[in-house]
Amino acid sequence: MKKLVRMSFVLTSLLLAQTSTLHATQDVNEIIDRANKVSYYAGDDGRADVSMTITDSQGRVRNREFVILRRDVNEGGEQKMYVYFNKPSDVRKMVFMVHKNIKKDDDRWLYLPALDLVKRIAASDKRTSFVGSNFFYEDVSGRSPLEDTHILTETTDSAFVLKNTPKDQGSVEFSSYTVWIDKKTYMPMKAEYFNKEGRKYRVVEASEVKEIQGFPTVVKSKVRDLDSGGETIMEFSNIKYNIGLKDSTFTERYLRRPPREVR
Repeated sequence: MKKLVRMSFVLTSLLLAQTSTLHATQDVNEIIDRANKVSYYAGDDGRADVSMTITDSQGRVRNREFVILRRDVNEGGEQKMYVYFNKPSDVRKMVFMVHKNIKKDDDRWLYLPALDLVKRIAASDKRTSFVGSNFFYEDVSGRSPLEDTHILTETTDSAFVLKNTPKDQGSVEFSSYTVWIDKKTYMPMKAEYFNKEGRKYRVVEASEVKEIQGFPTVVKSKVRDLDSGGETIMEFSNIKYNIGLKDSTFTERYLRRPPREVR
């Protein structure tokens, strides 16, 4: 009888441990899903004016001004994005367009007006500088949660802290990154990236968040390159959601001829 009791206790303990692990996995997946939707899928579509300030290690400053259009094909899934540059003159009329996919690499195009050239951006280039800034192309369009494994390492009074490790280590320059997600809004507030040696080398932060049309929205963000000493700040204004953007706006025909929404 005692052996049966002990065996029953062991089986119950194992079942509880498995159930606890399952719930933890479900909780992490829910946090990631909600954070992804809050970050990139507010409303059915959106528009914003963006001012970018790039500062190098010697304090030299460059500026960029552009408009971002975004349309969701489905909630939390496929999405289209169009970025049109207004200033300065060397990037004026340049266009960056993304068709975000879920189970395959995103499609990305860059239109260079000086050469009248449409260039496809390879998947291997998504972690390279976005128009000379410290942001990467992937920072702008978003990284798919399916590309990483996620572990909830800590829960503070204000944030969920997650460690994220790429499934394909050879496709990126980092070994992992840690994200702080606001517990109330589910907005990712900070991400710290670690290189292959485990040293922190890059920090991306949401410096200011406001509620716009009922959606928590980042209106100021900053990325710091700890290796070079440079940083880039992006400030968002004239933000509008659910403006009825057409799918045709996000096609190659508008790379050379910008739609009225960005003029």
